[in-house]
Amino acid sequence: MKTKICMIAVSALALAAMGTSGLAASKKGVVHEVPAVKGTMLGRHLFLPTMDPRKGKMLFASKGCVTCHSINGVGGDDAPHLDASTMPNVMSPFDFVAKMWRAAPVMIAAQRDELGHQILFTGQELADIIAFVHDPKTQKTFTLKDVPEKIRGKIMSDDEDMPSMKKDEKKEKKSSD
Repeated sequence: MKTKICMIAVSALALAAMGTSGLAASKKGVVHEVPAVKGTMLGRHLFLPTMDPRKGKMLFASKGCVTCHSINGVGGDDAPHLDASTMPNVMSPFDFVAKMWRAAPVMIAAQRDELGHQILFTGQELADIIAFVHDPKTQKTFTLKDVPEKIRGKIMSDDEDMPSMKKDEKKEKKSSD
């Protein structure tokens, strides 16, 4: 019974995070929203979303993850670097989310401090970001030019009160000297 209640709660949270579209009737005649499925069905009611590292690259920058985390030398130093080379060879995306969940209070406080708000993700956005974090080929293409201007100025180093200058900026500065 306890397991069933936990599974229902987890399913409800997952559906809420992933967004929904469409309607379906339950056994009791109550209408529930059903997610638009873009991924692999795992039985009748669960699916794994597709994971696109190119979309994840864009989201990592535009959502502001890059403010504290770095990939390919681009980003902040206040939180762990997320280069694919530092990730386990094989990792469940659920383990990645579990790590985020354990650090949620600290991450949310940093987001509010650096960005002025908490970052919100859909399930699909998390899937794409996780794909990016684990894809060395896509990470090699990540540069400061991928980071929106409004986010660039917020990239912070753990030992400075000024935005970090990453390898892209250093290269650009040397070439202009």
